[in-house]
Amino acid sequence: MASFLLGSLRSIAAAPSALRTATSRSFSVSCNLNSAALTKKKSLMKPGVKNIVLVDGVRTPFLMSGTTYADLMPHDLGRAALQGLLSRTGISHDAVDHIVMGTVIQEVKTSNVARESALGAGFSDKTPAHTVTMACISSNQAMTTAVGLIAAGQCEVVVAGGVEFMSDVPIRHSRAMRRTMLSLNRAKTLRQRLGLLASLRPGHLSPELPAVAEFSTSETMGHSADRLAAAFGITRQAQDEYALRSHNLACKAQEAGLLSDVMPVNIPKKGVVAKDNGIRSSSLEQMGKLKPAFIKPHGTITAANASFLTDGASAVLIMSEEKALSMGFTPKAYLRDFVYVSQDPKDQLLLGPTYAIPKVLEKAGLSLNDIDAFELHEAFAGQVLANLSAMDSEWFAQNCMGRKTKVGVPPLEKLNNWGGSLSLGHPFGATGCRLVTTAAHRLSNEGGQLALVAACAAGGQGHAMIVEAYPKK
Repeated sequence: MASFLLGSLRSIAAAPSALRTATSRSFSVSCNLNSAALTKKKSLMKPGVKNIVLVDGVRTPFLMSGTTYADLMPHDLGRAALQGLLSRTGISHDAVDHIVMGTVIQEVKTSNVARESALGAGFSDKTPAHTVTMACISSNQAMTTAVGLIAAGQCEVVVAGGVEFMSDVPIRHSRAMRRTMLSLNRAKTLRQRLGLLASLRPGHLSPELPAVAEFSTSETMGHSADRLAAAFGITRQAQDEYALRSHNLACKAQEAGLLSDVMPVNIPKKGVVAKDNGIRSSSLEQMGKLKPAFIKPHGTITAANASFLTDGASAVLIMSEEKALSMGFTPKAYLRDFVYVSQDPKDQLLLGPTYAIPKVLEKAGLSLNDIDAFELHEAFAGQVLANLSAMDSEWFAQNCMGRKTKVGVPPLEKLNNWGGSLSLGHPFGATGCRLVTTAAHRLSNEGGQLALVAACAAGGQGHAMIVEAYPKK
């Protein structure tokens, strides 16, 4: 596969691509946040298929890990998101049939964080809740699980969400130390205990620190992203320009009050937190001074063009359309077709959107031109640009995807207009709900009808979903 990616450079050099466009001009940081209403398209409603809607979605402010949330626990943020959703929608606890939340790095004391969050938010102990994990698309999985429960007739009202808390991740003893401690617990005599203690060596005391790395390859995601950027020839300047665009658009959206899904959270002894704290006003000159974070000294990924470790939680209310209308709600959007994909976790770890986007478009009978708003997860600026390059490469389509023609690329003016994970933050288990809620809000604000959400995830996996604006009265 590595030779395939290197070979793609020859194709890219021979034909125009999103990458060459990105590296040959500076990204515009201005964007019309109130574009004119777009031509009405045919609804994606299907005969005999239940319409499932997003009633509303909220999230806590996304904060850089180690800051204001540092003294909390994951279920505290999950509880805050659920309480925010209840407050925003006015729905009663008893009306909810099921709760499902995503998370990635689990706190061992609350392994089913959905259940603990729900109980803390005042839901009945009779309301089932379960937790799912699928790396960075965990809350995407939570939402589609909700869709499946409703489509199957098992539930009518489901709350989906996600939480990640990077301020206090589990740190384990070494395996040798764990084995000794467990044996000590079973030892019956003093002699046995002393013998076990005598077997300890200094190396046993070394902790095992968690890492954002692939178990199957032992490579960190940052290293994978750096290799991917190099394979597609993504320059450091192009990555910094894209990251700066994300921060500037997020700043504009925040100042304009467009990030309305953010619900204030009261932190004991610290007061109320009301907005994301990772959005930065910077310059290409300042960003250019940072050293490579992963592959040194020649890597191109830095702290400025990668998403930061983030604490945060999100929640959305999903129903059948019939149930929502009967309860007096006006939904935000329909949740339409979705797909999950999986590729080689070594060389295609972060190319999930490239594979998922054409599949979901074909499933829905759409083309890229039909989409009014795109929300792509930004793990790294280089990852986003590599996906755009892959989608615009005939060579990659034919040799890696088995397609006759390339996918094509979203117009930049439709992509992540309110910022993305690079600027807003990326709590692994919560980002998916933010993407879908933002897509629904953008459709309403910009007058569009169809949005496409896509994300990559560890393990070489990916997800894409079509969101359709709910008709305005």
